[in-house]
Amino acid sequence: MYRIPEDLAEWAQQRIEGFAVEGFVWGSGPAHPRIMLVGEAPGENELVTGIPFTGRAGVELMASLESAGLTRDEVYITSAVRSRPYRWGEKTNRDGSKTRRTYNRAPVMQEIIAHAPVLDREIKDLKPPLIVTLGNVGLRRLVGKEFKVTECHGRLLETPVLKWDEAQGDFIFTEERYKIFPTFHPASVFYNPKTRAWTAEDWKRIGELLELGE
Repeated sequence: MYRIPEDLAEWAQQRIEGFAVEGFVWGSGPAHPRIMLVGEAPGENELVTGIPFTGRAGVELMASLESAGLTRDEVYITSAVRSRPYRWGEKTNRDGSKTRRTYNRAPVMQEIIAHAPVLDREIKDLKPPLIVTLGNVGLRRLVGKEFKVTECHGRLLETPVLKWDEAQGDFIFTEERYKIFPTFHPASVFYNPKTRAWTAEDWKRIGELLELGE
């Protein structure tokens, strides 16, 4: 199993201090994965289990992997941000009372920048033959903010990826080219059911690409 160095994880947590985030969930998977999955950030379930993609979204993702002929042990799972971004809100209880609690949210750019060195290191060390981005956050983190998953899902991109340059204070493109396959975040089927059919087709295509060795 692969794990980023402890000092990098500690630095990443220091870099994200002061933001509305909590915890740190390590990437999970082998040192030579068949594919790398890049999501957006851990949620409440992942913070408890310490395992990326658990809960309902995890069940959806495991079904997608199976449809492509993959098992969880064959893939490396990571995300643009490794701490859980949260917002405060109120939950209405059955008796009508309200409870103040935290809810998951998408990470903001400064949080993505804070943890950029983690994903950069994972890609550099693992050299994944195929990177599957799950949703817009992972996609834009790697190839640019002009990309949208609704427009390019199911299409294989062969391109340099963005990495953080501390000296320049900005993202720059790598010299190496990678194979990027955008698809929807597993949780998208819960709030946009029409993505289920698109996601199924995307994972079918991923399975075909793996069979062809592309």
